[in-house]
Amino acid sequence: QVQLVESGGGLVQTGASLRLSCAASGRTFNTYAMGWFRQAPGKEREFVGNIRWSVGVTYYADSVKGRFTISRDNAKNTVYLEMNRLIPEDTAVYYCAAFLNRRTIVAGSLLRPSGYDYWGQGTQVTVSS
Repeated sequence: QVQLVESGGGLVQTGASLRLSCAASGRTFNTYAMGWFRQAPGKEREFVGNIRWSVGVTYYADSVKGRFTISRDNAKNTVYLEMNRLIPEDTAVYYCAAFLNRRTIVAGSLLRPSGYDYWGQGTQVTVSS
């Protein structure tokens, strides 16, 4: 079991920055990657980015590339999502998720919510215009 707790959401104006945190506990040693997703009202949950836990390699959705940065602190078992130049379209509930090690990683599974094994409760980010 892996427990994930997000924090850091809030209400900001266009152009502002926020940093979300995701603290992991439990059997985190078996984590292959950590992902960030978001879900706006009436929309499907969408991929924001992820980070390979052991090597720190990151990958981002085109919609956030160049504005958002994912990092991790292995000692604290915490992943961060630094969001800059926020726009109203970034308004959503943001979730972190854990992708556990497995024998075979299906192509694309790291980009889909269904590929992840554990989820946090989410934190609301609202960007006003």
